Amino acid sequence: MIKVDIQSKSFGAVPVLGAIRFDVSPSHTVALVGPSGVGKSTLLRIISGIDTDFEGAVTRPENQAVVFQEPTLLPWRSTLENLRIIHPELSKKRALDMLERVGLGGAGALFPGQLSLGQQRRLSLARAFVGAPEMLIMDEPFVSLDPETAQIMLTLTKELIAETRPATLFVTHDSREADVLADRVLRLQTGSQGAILTA
Repeated sequence: MIKVDIQSKSFGAVPVLGAIRFDVSPSHTVALVGPSGVGKSTLLRIISGIDTDFEGAVTRPENQAVVFQEPTLLPWRSTLENLRIIHPELSKKRALDMLERVGLGGAGALFPGQLSLGQQRRLSLARAFVGAPEMLIMDEPFVSLDPETAQIMLTLTKELIAETRPATLFVTHDSREADVLADRVLRLQTGSQGAILTA
């Protein structure tokens, strides 16, 4: 369960987020939409625990995973090593099985620079889901992909969420993505004291 109760968030004297309250139950997916620059990524950073400089409280599971806009892979590590470096307890078999699950079977020895952007995104998903997270945060995970690859990744993500059943929160600008993945859509819009949510 994710429980968000933010009273305010500012950068210096500039208010960014106003009062924001919502929950995400286990196995449920919530999409967060809104215009560029309204504070969606800031909200995700607070919920994930990356940004702790705010007024309010967030309750989250310890076992969490984050999928950023960029794959954030270590270029000097192989595909298999990128997967296992965050999950050192993983057996090699489990790691290879996960690579196979996301369509990267046989690519364990390759380095990120040898992978296409779509393959790097697959690896990023594998890294997020292999630890069976109770909480999953995704910040525009399909951005910059061509429509066909984005559709494939969207389907794969939906399957992995159904298998793992985390409480999921993701940012998207694509209403189609929200329709496919989300049980509920929240909209972040500018308010006088910072961005606020509308259902």
